Amino acid sequence: MAEPPFPSPAGRWQLRAGPNRPTIATPRSPHVTPMSKQNQWIVGVNAVASSIEKDPENVREVLIEAGAKNPRLVEIEEEALRKGIDVRKVNAQALGGVAGQVRHQGVVARYAAPKLWAENELSGLIEAAEGKALVLVLDEVQDPHNLGACLRSAAAAGVTAVVIPKDKSAPVNATVRKVSAGAADRIPVVAVTNLVRTIKEMQKLGVWVYGLAGEVDATIHQLDLRGNVALVMGGEGDGMRRLTRETCDQLVRIPMPGDIESLNVSVATGVALFEAVRQRL
Repeated sequence: MAEPPFPSPAGRWQLRAGPNRPTIATPRSPHVTPMSKQNQWIVGVNAVASSIEKDPENVREVLIEAGAKNPRLVEIEEEALRKGIDVRKVNAQALGGVAGQVRHQGVVARYAAPKLWAENELSGLIEAAEGKALVLVLDEVQDPHNLGACLRSAAAAGVTAVVIPKDKSAPVNATVRKVSAGAADRIPVVAVTNLVRTIKEMQKLGVWVYGLAGEVDATIHQLDLRGNVALVMGGEGDGMRRLTRETCDQLVRIPMPGDIESLNVSVATGVALFEAVRQRL
């Protein structure tokens, strides 16, 4: 649940191409380029359109379903051709072979995605935010739909970085990229080995770390979220792990006057992030 730094460090980041982990089924069609360590597939209208708009240099080719009537596909084809990206028309079976279980909506793109950021790069991102860093920490969010939605909210809020553990977290795969509408490749996602150690290192850099928990008295509206802040959100099952909770500077809750005890992690992330945005405007 983290929020945007003001001014946003966007523009100070330099996305770097690097090896990617294959996360989608290898295409069954002989006419489609197979997955490699350098390439993966982005699936769906919004995700492909966003990658063409925001990061065209890493889009290797776009595959569009032949005979599809969706006007958005025409727009994607025209924009890709304007930016010098190869476009091929293929049948629905070929697209299905690439997309696997993800609904492709008639379009996929072969993408040389930026790598996840290394944990030793996080300090530089925080320092570049000049006292206005907003970091989102996701402790074992394992549903790729939730992770993608969290990344989308994080990008909309202008966060400095999103921190996830290397283990017991959903991978940044095709589903995450589609749900995030391209946000997964526009903000730094930092994968760390030891989340508690990373939190302690952020605290040494002057970052106040607040964990979201439902059973405490203090609310997020009582916090000052205008400086260097990290918001920690727990996973879908038991929330934050014990050591993560104990390492936070303070635990707070989102006030909920209704009779529901908790929010979905991606919804709670959006609420918390935009409370920080509100305070920073």
